[in-house]
Amino acid sequence: MTSALRTPAVAGRFYPGRASELLRDVREYESAVETSAGRITAIGCVAPHAGYIYSGRVAGAVYSRLEIPESSVILCPNHTGKGHPLAVMASTKWQTPLGEVAANPELSARLLGRFPTLHEDSAAHRAEHAIEVQLPFLQARQPELNMVPIVIGTSNFDVLRGLGEALAEVIAEREEKVLIIASSDMNHYEPDAITRVKDRKAIERVLALDARGLWQVVMNEDISMCGFGPTIVMLTAAKLLGAASATLVKYATSGEVSGDYESVVGYAGIIVS
Repeated sequence: MTSALRTPAVAGRFYPGRASELLRDVREYESAVETSAGRITAIGCVAPHAGYIYSGRVAGAVYSRLEIPESSVILCPNHTGKGHPLAVMASTKWQTPLGEVAANPELSARLLGRFPTLHEDSAAHRAEHAIEVQLPFLQARQPELNMVPIVIGTSNFDVLRGLGEALAEVIAEREEKVLIIASSDMNHYEPDAITRVKDRKAIERVLALDARGLWQVVMNEDISMCGFGPTIVMLTAAKLLGAASATLVKYATSGEVSGDYESVVGYAGIIVS
């Protein structure tokens, strides 16, 4: 295992590259949401990973409602096609403009031992943005943050379920809280009206905590939800850890920002507790 530093891949593009500007934006996205009801100690969540101008308000709506524990498992899709289909960086520190986030080598090692299909691999992570864009929201709220970053490049339901089951077993052995984050955007590059219909079908399965149902509707309805695999893993683990409900915090499409409603991407923020 390496103790190298994973430098930012999309700072200055997906989000501001200067710490002061980045922190200002994150605070603004989070403060736009009313949190008088108090923050939730959740088991998992779904948060989007597009450029902040498009999805930052949805991500901020999720994280503003959560108690952020010191440890998180962040699951994301593989947009680059590089590396192993199930790839973790077990000991590498991640750098953002807000500082460094340490990996959790103990939690990673337990998961690697429990689920041998998961591999230590940096190639899948090096240029992947979908974990990186979550980190500033977490860093702003939890200065002692550590994480297990996992890139998922398979759509095989049995493999996804197996990883979720192994993750639940490993987390259940710990006294400390662990937040499971599924990094995902929703349907891609269709008209706004079509995207909203497709996304509603997928969101309904997530709200029902129905991992297999989500897999089926994504496959059968041709929904281009990039992080459905990570969401299936999160839902599987969360149910085994006692999750009883899920709440849609915010939904939006890129058309609301760009003004282009002919080709949009959907964003959903969901909390599972």
